[in-house]
Amino acid sequence: MKNLMLAALAGLMLPALPAAAQVAPAMEQVLADPRRADDTARDTWRHPAETLAFFQVAPGMSVVDFMPATGWFSRVLIPYLGPQGTYIGLNPRVPADATGYMATMRDTATKLPQDAAGWMGQAAGARVVGANLDTIPAELDGTVDRVLIFRELHNIRRNDWTHQLLSTARRLLKPDGMIGIEQHRAKADAPAEYTQGSMGYLREKDVIALMDTYGFDLVGQSEVNANPNDPANWDGGVWTLPPGYRGAGEDAARRAELDAIGESDRMTMLFRKRA
Repeated sequence: MKNLMLAALAGLMLPALPAAAQVAPAMEQVLADPRRADDTARDTWRHPAETLAFFQVAPGMSVVDFMPATGWFSRVLIPYLGPQGTYIGLNPRVPADATGYMATMRDTATKLPQDAAGWMGQAAGARVVGANLDTIPAELDGTVDRVLIFRELHNIRRNDWTHQLLSTARRLLKPDGMIGIEQHRAKADAPAEYTQGSMGYLREKDVIALMDTYGFDLVGQSEVNANPNDPANWDGGVWTLPPGYRGAGEDAARRAELDAIGESDRMTMLFRKRA
């Protein structure tokens, strides 16, 4: 009788899991990967699993990560999106005469896949595409599920990248695509001089108004990256706090004080592209 039941069950046409779900590792596996050994100290403050869940990022998606820098979130997103997904590391346009840090973001199309290969080794993960705002392949238009901006909106504002980035995001996103923003949060009554980008902190209402101007509706807000211990009024800006420690030098006592506060208070917001 048991054999007959097994035979009957074997003949059922059960729905197959999506390919991405079959091969993409679970978030717990991604975060525990030894390749992230140097990254995990920041997990306490950056909450990668909870943040990406709030942004509704899932394996198999096409995701833009603006200014991936040294790859902290890249090392989460590339394996988590899985072989059916696409990770697009997007940097700003780099002027021909740029020097210093800005110059390191030149030719992202070539450099980012090389960096990702070094970060990930032979591990399976998403297809990696690199681009600058002025070199985005046209075939990506209308293919992106999420655009993610982690702690970079202040740089976008103070460097006059806002229009190009948000206009490009609208072009890249699918009709139901969304933008996830994590950003250092200024107090609601912070003076305008403190919230223009040079101090790192922005006001929530200003971010919402800016996104509305570019055709993005607020879907939701999360306190997952909140830190009420941050007064958000540092003379040296957000970089006073770890991991920057601006002004602390090698003063162990001062660093301990800043460690007790932790990383910045952050807003976490999700916006949907408006038709």
